[in-house]
Amino acid sequence: MTPIDQATRTARAGQELLQASGDVIARRLEIVADGLRDPLRADIREMSLMGSEKVEALTASATAGLNGAMSLAATTAAAAARETAAAQGALNAVLTARNPAEAALAQGGWVAAAMGRAVSDGWAFGATMLKLQAETLAPIHAAAIANAKRLKR
Repeated sequence: MTPIDQATRTARAGQELLQASGDVIARRLEIVADGLRDPLRADIREMSLMGSEKVEALTASATAGLNGAMSLAATTAAAAARETAAAQGALNAVLTARNPAEAALAQGGWVAAAMGRAVSDGWAFGATMLKLQAETLAPIHAAAIANAKRLKR
């Protein structure tokens, strides 16, 4: 899936989440009001789900976010180590060059390669962030959609 497709899908899921959340909140407010009017006929099962479902969905979302952030941190650390090694290699090539032209060529080669890697890493980072956003939103989205369907009158 392309980053644009991922962003579009996540934006759509966000819109669906907002709509479903509004529907669920409205219906659950009715359930709470009904329970306050007649406590003996209150929908205790639904009222108990209001908290437990949120905790479950938020826990799954937080887990996805934490796992993704840790993976992203590892990827970033690997890129930093790679760039440090490349810079050290370029510095060594400049310092051991036989003449200024050879030094400039070594430095220019490093700059061109570093810029290419930076662009590539930037795109990969952006794609990873979009994927992380979708994975973090998914459990909350799924719970809200399921609740909206279940509570629909």
